[in-house]
Amino acid sequence: MLFKYKIKTQSGEILEGKVEAPDENVAVETLQGKGYLILSIERLEGDIFSIDLNKYFQKTTNKDIVIFTRQLSTLIDADMPLAEGLRTLARQFEKPSLRKTISEISDAIEGGSALSSALSAHPKLFSSFYIKLVQSGEISGKLHEALLYLADHLERSQEINSKIKGALAYPAFVVFALIVVTGIMVIYVLPQLLAIFKDVGANDLPLTTRMLIWVTTFVNNYIYYLAGLIFGSVFFGWRYVKTPGGKAVFDNIKINMPALGTVVRNLYLARISESLSTLIKSGIPILDTIHITSDLVGNMNYQRVLLDAEESVRGGGNISDVLNRYKEIPPLMSSMVAIGEKTGKLDFMLDHISKFYKSESDSTIDSIATLIEPILVLILGVAVAILVSAILLPIYNLVNVT
Repeated sequence: MLFKYKIKTQSGEILEGKVEAPDENVAVETLQGKGYLILSIERLEGDIFSIDLNKYFQKTTNKDIVIFTRQLSTLIDADMPLAEGLRTLARQFEKPSLRKTISEISDAIEGGSALSSALSAHPKLFSSFYIKLVQSGEISGKLHEALLYLADHLERSQEINSKIKGALAYPAFVVFALIVVTGIMVIYVLPQLLAIFKDVGANDLPLTTRMLIWVTTFVNNYIYYLAGLIFGSVFFGWRYVKTPGGKAVFDNIKINMPALGTVVRNLYLARISESLSTLIKSGIPILDTIHITSDLVGNMNYQRVLLDAEESVRGGGNISDVLNRYKEIPPLMSSMVAIGEKTGKLDFMLDHISKFYKSESDSTIDSIATLIEPILVLILGVAVAILVSAILLPIYNLVNVT
């Protein structure tokens, strides 16, 4: 948000200007932190010409945050003042949107805010997990180590996401190409080929040919209705997934779908375990630890489990008792958490759980990637065989008859 202000400096000079802040309170704190007396401040309403297009065309990526975090850790380790280090980093990045964000964080720190407080003004870039770890680093005096861990954590998450995308990219492209080619064949090519059978009066056609004629005729007669139905289904499906009920259904499908559901479940379990372990090691209270993890887990099924665990701990219960009640949590994890609670080494056990499920997900991803190619070849072979039997065999029979 952009605010127009009128202030009085310590020397008595009256100045006017603009400041950007997430809300009016932060804008006031920023100006007062510089020793100004605020005479007036009001929010400026934006118009279509004031939209910052950089945030759409040059969005900040996870890789940018990793680089920013690691470089900031290095500057802090070199004993460079925080505000000065942030201004130095802002000049290093090419993306105007990221430079602007870092400059705002630097301004907030110069105004007296802590780094964690300045980062919290940008929740789309810095999660509650990120901010809490920075806060714990500030309190313990180990901000350098906290930032290094955050950079490593973000890189591991990015590596896992890249593996999944890489495994699915090839089959997704093949399936998309198959759909496009099939559409072109059905709309433009097959009607002309199949018209041959109608012209010669062929009646004794194979079942595959009769089915292909029916599908081609149906698609060409109702093509606009089918296109509208497909686009409408995609649009309303996308809107439904954005609702709480739709997100819950989609989250449930993700962890229960064949093959890939195992990978997704293992990744969620690894994320939960690693986040809980890290926050506990950082000295964050257990209730805050569970709540923060529930916010960043990214699946409503596991979020429900963690919120239930939070209520149990608040009432004097154990986390493992709650985990045992949910089918989304495997018995191995529940047992290890129970052992960790009894021995007072919960963070240690959670760290081992995280490593185990990461290893399981990596091996499953590799095996799926290996199996996908022969499965796709088989599907394409079946599709070609059906097409050949439906078109070429009847033509061959007609040629022999004549």
